[in-house]
Amino acid sequence: MKAIIIDDEKKAQEVLSKMLNKYCGEIDIVAVADGVATGLEAIRTQQPDLVFLDIQMDDGSGFDLLNKLTKQNFHLVFTTAFDSFALKAFRYSAMDYLLKPIDPDELINTVDRCLSAPSNNSVQQSALLQGYIQTKTFNKIALPEIDGINYVAVKQIIRCEADVNYTMFYLVGGKKIVVAKTLKTYHESLCNEQFIRIHKSHIINLAYVVKYFKGDGGEIEMKDGSILPVARKMKNLLLKTLENQ
Repeated sequence: MKAIIIDDEKKAQEVLSKMLNKYCGEIDIVAVADGVATGLEAIRTQQPDLVFLDIQMDDGSGFDLLNKLTKQNFHLVFTTAFDSFALKAFRYSAMDYLLKPIDPDELINTVDRCLSAPSNNSVQQSALLQGYIQTKTFNKIALPEIDGINYVAVKQIIRCEADVNYTMFYLVGGKKIVVAKTLKTYHESLCNEQFIRIHKSHIINLAYVVKYFKGDGGEIEMKDGSILPVARKMKNLLLKTLENQ
């Protein structure tokens, strides 16, 4: 698999190159670029299968580079030292990313995903991520399935339910989407003033709570008719949060 590294920090270029050579023998680094202009030239010349792209560079951002491309027919992995907000944006957009300093296991897992699947980053995903970072608002979330990616308005999510290593999203209107990621992934992304994890297997949208049933931990009835258990340790937080809605 042909790869290009685009990063304006020489040290970062060298570290990633060495790690790829050491841990990912299937990757052939065909070019290293230090900015938007040189990165564009490398992509157009080399036609890579995989691009490691820094978000912020001296002559512009990684998004500036992507906006100049007429098509994006390669795997895209952002490399970033951004803050926790940006990491949340990556999770919402379902984009691959590596947090600097790069962890070898994360690098290996990311490369393995790229090797085992068709190009997984669409222009729409990149635009979604750019919008999150620029506006600092999360109106939509990307939910990948085997045959494509669903772009769902966050306010349409009634609840999420764990099924081993999968998460089931139940939406307004009765639609269900199954994603091959754990509930923990979405706990880190969704849980805020609108969503709360009430049980190891359930995250709910507080806007769709119909009734709380008393008990040891109790149960919650949701607008879709589901009755969900509440973990004992989450009971007080849930009731307090509902009172403040």
